Amino acid sequence: MALLVPDEGEVELLSLSLNKVAQADVKLHLYTNDYTPVEGSNVAAFTECVAAGYAAITLTGTDWTIATATGTTTAEQPQKTFTLTAASTNYGYYVTNGAGTKVLWAERFSDAPHTIPSGG
Repeated sequence: MALLVPDEGEVELLSLSLNKVAQADVKLHLYTNDYTPVEGSNVAAFTECVAAGYAAITLTGTDWTIATATGTTTAEQPQKTFTLTAASTNYGYYVTNGAGTKVLWAERFSDAPHTIPSGG
């Protein structure tokens, strides 16, 4: 599935870009429920991974690389690794604002589910 920016994410991202809300680093989460994000998705729609050792990852603003080539602009973060001490089956990821209260964007893995083994 393609990346989706739900309605609340559109409002939050626009509010951030117009300085209506304070900027903060965003957080990357894994989710374990068999769910496909939709326009109305919010934090309650996702069951965050709770496997031992799991923690959401902060995507620090200064780590983003933004580039434009042949009319396409991309934003990238260095590769992130979730280190779990117990295996977990995950269906996708979602990114929230720094407070974890709004889903900015989400994506179901195209070949979901993925099982992350203990330690990796």
